[in-house]
Amino acid sequence: MQNTKSSSAGWKFLSVVLALYLSVIGTIFGLHIKNDIQSAKKTVDLDTALSLWTDDAQAKKELIEYVKAVTDEKSEDFIPATDRIAVFDLDGTLFCETDPNYFDYCLLQYRVLEDPEYKDKASEFEIATAKKIVTLNETGEAAKGLEVDHGKAIASAFAGMTVDEFNNYIQEFKKQPMPGYYGMNRGDGFYLPMLQVVEMLQAYDFTVYIVSGTDRFIVRGIVYDSPLNIPNRHIIGSDETLVTKDQGDTDGLNYVFDDNDQLVLGGDFIIKNLKMNKVTVIMQEIGIQPVLSFGNSTGDSSMAEYATSGNKYRSKAFMLCCDDLRRENGNLEKAEKMYSLCEEFDWTPISMRDDWTTIYGRDVMKKF
Repeated sequence: MQNTKSSSAGWKFLSVVLALYLSVIGTIFGLHIKNDIQSAKKTVDLDTALSLWTDDAQAKKELIEYVKAVTDEKSEDFIPATDRIAVFDLDGTLFCETDPNYFDYCLLQYRVLEDPEYKDKASEFEIATAKKIVTLNETGEAAKGLEVDHGKAIASAFAGMTVDEFNNYIQEFKKQPMPGYYGMNRGDGFYLPMLQVVEMLQAYDFTVYIVSGTDRFIVRGIVYDSPLNIPNRHIIGSDETLVTKDQGDTDGLNYVFDDNDQLVLGGDFIIKNLKMNKVTVIMQEIGIQPVLSFGNSTGDSSMAEYATSGNKYRSKAFMLCCDDLRRENGNLEKAEKMYSLCEEFDWTPISMRDDWTTIYGRDVMKKF
């Protein structure tokens, strides 16, 4: 019996040692797996990630150096992944801004003045607003208050559509040829070099948001089924009301959504997400001060300053300058103004003409 007890105690001891050994090996192996997963996230080589940018582009050099610094745990500039927030404007920053006008301006013009199923139903206000857009296209002169009037007209012209129906309408509009280019439809106008920026940042654990002046649902429609991989929850834009089909005029506090309900566009404009409004909505919806901002106009100035002012982390703002007249609908006067603002506010300018080897791809050509 004594030998049996001794043998049993020995087996228990060996079992404990074996368990500890397996635990240690499992922990080490688990750490290796974790490290492999973290390494797998960074499949984009920083030194080759921006291959559609010219080798001597200063903005490219600054952005790559910045990403290296803030993602290196040994760097004094290291930023935890949870705080790596990058905000991008859409029109003129990621996507063609004017051909001959903003995507959402062209959408309203088509809906109100050309769509055979709606043009005879359009209100006087919607028609007057659409005609102001036509005048802007022809003369370059924008009517006072057009930004807000356009938002109101978009809301009313698509009122009653479900969110899916509105998206389907946008998808059909995206199939129309881009009037100023050969080989490109309205939905194809993404700046390929900027798509590389988004992909690089995402690979290095930046959370990317679009913060646009365009209607939120229209931005979602533009991004839908596109090469830009940003989820709806990271898309912020101008807003309109949503109600249900059965709600009528009943306040949402006094109405209960039921099995047969569907969300539809309510017809009322809420806010134009430009200038200072971009800053407030970033805090409301993201809740964290961004460390990177990308824009192209004075409508993005407040967002750029918000990212770079009083930030506890190293931060930067980049501004696109529309100085390419050969491959894009550039505007040298606007570009020069932005270059001056970049110098004044210490933003980094991006030259569409000098910094990019292509804009839309070699199969796309601008009409002259």
